[in-house]
Formats: sequence, C-alpha cells, structure tokens
Amino acid sequence: MAHRTSRRRFLKTTAATGIGFWVAGGLTAKASRSANETIRFAGIGIGGKGTSDIADASRHGEVVAVCDVDTNTLNGVGQRYENAKRYTDFRRMLDEMEGQIDAVTVSTADHTHAAAAAMAMRRGMHCFCQKPLTRTLYEGRLLGELAREKGLATQMGNQGTASAGLRRNAALLRAGVVGDLKEIHIWTNRPIWPQGGERPAPEDPPAHLDWDLWLGPAPYRPYAAGAYHPFAWRGWWDFGTGALGDMACHTMNMPFMGLDLNNPVSVQAETSGHNRDSFPAWSVIEYEFAATDTRPAVKVTWYDGGRRPSRDLLEGEEPEGSGSLVIGSRGSLYSPGDNGNRLELLGGAEAVEVEITRSPGHVEEWAEAIKGGPAAVSNFPDYAMALNEMVLLGNLAVWAEGEKVTWDSATLAASGAPDLDVLINTPYREGWSLDA
Repeated sequence: MAHRTSRRRFLKTTAATGIGFWVAGGLTAKASRSANETIRFAGIGIGGKGTSDIADASRHGEVVAVCDVDTNTLNGVGQRYENAKRYTDFRRMLDEMEGQIDAVTVSTADHTHAAAAAMAMRRGMHCFCQKPLTRTLYEGRLLGELAREKGLATQMGNQGTASAGLRRNAALLRAGVVGDLKEIHIWTNRPIWPQGGERPAPEDPPAHLDWDLWLGPAPYRPYAAGAYHPFAWRGWWDFGTGALGDMACHTMNMPFMGLDLNNPVSVQAETSGHNRDSFPAWSVIEYEFAATDTRPAVKVTWYDGGRRPSRDLLEGEEPEGSGSLVIGSRGSLYSPGDNGNRLELLGGAEAVEVEITRSPGHVEEWAEAIKGGPAAVSNFPDYAMALNEMVLLGNLAVWAEGEKVTWDSATLAASGAPDLDVLINTPYREGWSLDA
C-alpha cells in the first residue's frame, strides 16, 4: 500500500493555517467510533510520561497493545493491561494490528515521534503525541497535513492548553489589557540534565534495552549508561530538542494562543557555545514577528539554562524560575510558572471580563474528538503544528551560533547561516521512514 504525501502540496496547504478556531469550538474530525463504542488504544513508549499518557487514554477505552524498547518497562507497565499485546518495535505492532487499533499515544524520545505518529496516521489511527510534536520542522508540517488529509483526531501533549487559567490569560491578551504590545519575555529553569559536553565512553547496552530500536531513525552511536536512555537524551541534537523542546510548548503556549504568534520572520541566539552534538548549557533567543491585523510587530525573547529577564521588567521583583511576561503601553501581564495559568497584572493593566470555552480535560478533548466531537484545541493541523514550529525555530538560531536566521514559513526554508537544512529535514537512518 502506498502511504505518501507530496511535500510541495502540504507546504501549500498548511502554510496559512491559523489558531483562532478554538474559541468557536474547533473543527470536527471524522468520527471513527460511535459514542457507545469502545475506543481501542495502543501506547508507543510507555515509560516516563508515557506511563500516564496511556493510563489517561485507558479511562476512555481499552488498551489493546503496548510498545516499548525497554522490556523492563514493557513488562512492568504492560502488566497493568493484561489483555494488551506487547511489542518492542512499533513498526511491527502497527503493521500486525492494523484495523485493530483506533488510536495511539506516542510518548517516545523526540527523534521517534514523527516516525511513529506518521506510520499510525497513515493507517487511519488517531494520534496523541507528546510535546514537542516533532524533532524537525518538516516532520511537524507532515503530521499536520496527514491529520487534515485523513480527518483524524489529534492532540499534542501540552496539557496546560486545557487550563481555564491559561485560556483566560490568553483571552485577556486578546482583549488588550496591556495596551499596545511592546515586547514578550519567556523563560524556563531547564535544562536539568547535562548539556554542552562531549560524548561519554561507549558501553554495552543492558540486555533489557534494544539499543538499535531506541536509536530508531537517528544516526548510529554506541550506548552509554545514563547518557541517553531513559532521560538525558533531551540534551543531544540527534535525539532531543533541548530546553526549548522540553518546556517551550508549555511556557510559550499562553502568549502564542493570545497573540497570534505564528510564523516568526527571524531568530537569533546568544549561547554558551556547543559542539553541534550536545546542546549548549544556556541560550537567549530573540524571535521577531511581523505585524498582523490584530497586533503590531513584536520581539519575543526566550531564556534557558539559568538566564532570565531583568527584574526591572517586573517592578523590581525577581522572576520565578520559569514564566512569561507580556509588556504593553498600559502595563504588563506576568504569568509565573510553567503553564501560563497564573496571573499577575502589573503597572496600569487591569483585568476585564472575558469569555472562554472551558475544557472537559486535555485527554478528554481528544477522546471526544475521536468519537466525532469538536477537535481538541491542541490538534496537529490547526494549533500544535504552528506552536511546534515556533519552538523549533529557536533551535535553528542556536545551531547558527549568533548568526541571524531569516525564516520563510511558506517554503519551509531558512537563510542566514549554513547547514540549517539538517535541522529542517534530517535524513533518516536506513530502515526508517516517514512514508511507511
């Protein structure tokens, strides 16, 4: 069976997507199950966050299959789902169980998100995928196009999107509580794993871990205990997306929703320096956005690795370890913490009454969409794809090491620094494909 999508066509059909749909309840996916039928779920990556992802899904149906490259995890977590078949290779699971799985959760390391999600979606399976949606920009566009083309219910795992607090704060920004928009600052206390160093000495992988399957589409490298699996992979370019990929889909989410932060026109970074193998210990990234019908041109500054905005921007208050700050002519909206749901209004900014659409719960939105209800807010084609793109563009700037990168969203192309194509559309290792 051919499972192929024209790159030129999906660029044309996805470049102009927006995010304003959620206030009106969203688009409706093609129903695959009636309201009274049981949804059959499979979990791809069931350790770490994947443990709760498949557990959350199980409340809305039956888990029929689970997959993990670590047999300790597979057999430990897998025993909670006694009727579920167990696999170590998601490619085999999706082929053998095509027609028996309605929806999948994908909670692997970033570098295998797209390969797993695309393969499932090409077989008509609805998809929940942890944040960031993908490791590369091309992968994110492809998943958005597949979801739209096949009418699938999709959702990225940035759970704060369902928060009434985040939606209220976004609505306050749309209502103009800060006045004329001037600048935005967003920061995180990550990384909390090693970054900026050299590769460790190679070791033999443990018997319970299929190292080749864990590498998946990434270039081969030897195993090293504690350096990659199960957690520190975020700090390596081949596998993760650094502090941005870990937290920006949370901390950028509220201003993204409230201020139409689609399609930055340029990015530029200052960093501690890196070897293009491991991410830098810290970075400060400036995004520039062109004016739209609803806001002026604006600069967004991202900070990680201990860097934070000046306390002068917070009336002398020390910023919390993570948060977002939107500054305007009338005052500022400060949301301390990771998820954009807390609120402090500074200066002359004053709260106004706003209306929001309340969520039944993050995963609940996805389950309802599978049964033909409104699309989840953080669905791939209308929301998650654009947020994911904003996040990943910051890493182009990090890679460029001080050079200003100009971005053309319509053609998925960057200029201003060499070798950026490797981050936009990374070649896959033999045996792995986005077309499977």
